[in-house]
Amino acid sequence: MPMAARLGAADVLKPNGIPMPACRLPTIQPPPARARLRAGLLLIAVALAGCASPPEGVLTPVAQSAPDATEVSILVATTRAPSDNPGLLYSGERGDAVDFNELVVSIPPEATRKVGEVQWPRKLPADPSREFATLSASQLTTFDQVDAWYRRNKSPTGRLLIFVHGFNTRYESAVYRFAQIAHDSGTDATPVMFTWPSRGTVFDYGYDKESTNYSRSALEALLRGAADAPDIKEVTILAHSMGTWLTMESLRQMAIRHDGVPSKISNVILASPDLDVDVFRQQLADMGPKRPKFTVFVSKDDRALTLSRRISGNVDRLGQVDITNPLYRDEFEAGGITVLDLSALQVGDRLNHSKFADSPEVVKLLGQRLIDGQDVTDQDLGLSAELGATALSLSNTVGSAAGLAIAAPISILDPKARDTVDAQARRLGQGLGDSIEGVATGLTLGLAGTPPARRCDRERTEC
Repeated sequence: MPMAARLGAADVLKPNGIPMPACRLPTIQPPPARARLRAGLLLIAVALAGCASPPEGVLTPVAQSAPDATEVSILVATTRAPSDNPGLLYSGERGDAVDFNELVVSIPPEATRKVGEVQWPRKLPADPSREFATLSASQLTTFDQVDAWYRRNKSPTGRLLIFVHGFNTRYESAVYRFAQIAHDSGTDATPVMFTWPSRGTVFDYGYDKESTNYSRSALEALLRGAADAPDIKEVTILAHSMGTWLTMESLRQMAIRHDGVPSKISNVILASPDLDVDVFRQQLADMGPKRPKFTVFVSKDDRALTLSRRISGNVDRLGQVDITNPLYRDEFEAGGITVLDLSALQVGDRLNHSKFADSPEVVKLLGQRLIDGQDVTDQDLGLSAELGATALSLSNTVGSAAGLAIAAPISILDPKARDTVDAQARRLGQGLGDSIEGVATGLTLGLAGTPPARRCDRERTEC
């Protein structure tokens, strides 16, 4: 049966609504640590408020698209509760079933927009010639309807891309962001999004985290259905921020139930993962050897993850790991995980938390190689052409540097390329200096029992 026949997860999520007795607790003065946390949340809220907010109700369909605009149809599965507002469709509260919808989004012509950005409507109705606009929003209530959507949008390669958004994301924001990624990446994969109940405010971090736990079985059911569908040949998961926690937990749960993750789920891309590195290590160990290939986007200047780290016991977040830390390199090597460090990349995101989608070069890299499961160093170790970045000047270096193209400002750590880069770097000699630091060094995750590596002191000899 096609994917639709396996996606029914409505019976998986039937929470028992047991009312809790109301009680009043005495007012407790928050300690200084909590006060600092609130201050951090407020600073992030202020940073986000600095951007113009789109009008409410952008999912209300417009009459028609514009010449040269592109239409993107996505299938959306959600555990959110429906909204009474037809321009919102779903709220940030938790639903008691999994709903499916088809959203068709119009993306303005290339001449009027910048790749990597969502051109939000300034007012309603949206202007499709300059702004993102919703063309249709249809609820799919039967397996046959979901199956019909899949057959209309089936990729020639049989590849499926499932996007899981992050913290502080409203339904309409997730829809438009994924439409932008699917369009700008140029991928031919069939676009499916799983959206979980996020209230869309930085002050509901705890609620959002629990909502990911609430949605684990539903995402697992979606992934299981996709893996069991004969027409689907390969599944890539792209998860962002807190959505990486949901993704890892669903895969872990699936692996425990079925003795591994199905081979069709071949690639998992974790962008700015809001994951405790210790927990991530254990999640991989629980999956066992039958698990997908992982690619991780990190950035040391991610302000959102800095706050998350403070909230979560001051343990490193996976999305902020320092790839120059030798203990991380050594510990992570055995798992074969590729890491792209975007720390030096400058984008319009004030929090530096969405570089993977905001950067035209990175989002194109997603479509050209990563979503397809290709290694970023298939042809050579340099990504200057793919990333559109200016290569470092090595003209004064003794020896030939033609075979070692170093793309700035993105560092690539590919386990398969480590030996080649080490050999080339030795031939080039010390003239390269710090230019090759962090480039194509193996970074992978070890299994359970590997000593923690999150607090390496560079002054200590064992580092």
